[in-house]
Amino acid sequence: MSGGSYYVPATSRWPILASLALGLMMVGTGTWLVHGSIGSLIMLAGLVSILAIMALWFRDVIRESMDGLYDSQMDRSFRWGMAWFIFSEVMFFAAFFGALFYVRTFALPWLDGEGAKGVTALLWPDFTASWPLLNPPDPSIQGPEHILDPWKLPLINTLLLVTSSITLTFSHEALKKGDRYGAHTWLVVTVLFGAVFICIQGIEYYEAWVHLGLTLQAGIYGSTFFMLTGFHGLHVIIGTIILFTLLQRVKKGHFDAHNHFAFEAGAWYWHFVDVVWIGLFLFVYVF
Repeated sequence: MSGGSYYVPATSRWPILASLALGLMMVGTGTWLVHGSIGSLIMLAGLVSILAIMALWFRDVIRESMDGLYDSQMDRSFRWGMAWFIFSEVMFFAAFFGALFYVRTFALPWLDGEGAKGVTALLWPDFTASWPLLNPPDPSIQGPEHILDPWKLPLINTLLLVTSSITLTFSHEALKKGDRYGAHTWLVVTVLFGAVFICIQGIEYYEAWVHLGLTLQAGIYGSTFFMLTGFHGLHVIIGTIILFTLLQRVKKGHFDAHNHFAFEAGAWYWHFVDVVWIGLFLFVYVF
């Protein structure tokens, strides 16, 4: 085989267990939505199972790597796998951005009578299309009283994430030079930036929900706002956990200047999250 031998891992129980745990979590979520609190316990059990399986599965992968079982072919397979995973995440956020652009570009003008042959005007004669939509055409839907100022907390979070990508790059460059102290120091700073971002977004959500009337029930603006920023916030939490795990591995000396794909994969994910936030800041908060 060109490119050397290919390491085939031993038979693993983790894929089937992960599938069962994920199914349990989905059943619990559905039960929670339909039948109430009993479903939340099932969902929580599934979630805890998923996290435990992921930790044990990654432990096995790390052990295989530390035992020197991977060659260039296996390295390429990991890179392709991570690349396709990030592509799937791009499509995930593209769907939500697409919904936002559809509402702003097509739906609102139609509700205002554009291209509707006057039908919409009969339903809501006083409606005027605008974004953010503070006054939904249906009087039974209460829009937000105000919107968040993009030049306060959202701007701070933007600066934090952009800076965190820079500090992560510094950490990566230090690792490639064999400077383990520099890699560790800059990675600590990056993790702290991620944690502060999450805290600030929590404060922002509290301010929006309690003081501005910006909730999930606040019309299409409220639902798109929380869907986009909420899923992004979840990705920041996951990314911060990934970076914290990488920090522990750097401490243990798991990486060297040439073999550190796990670090690169975490960096790819974090830079992706950063780029998505820039899009959110521009199209959800500013414009």
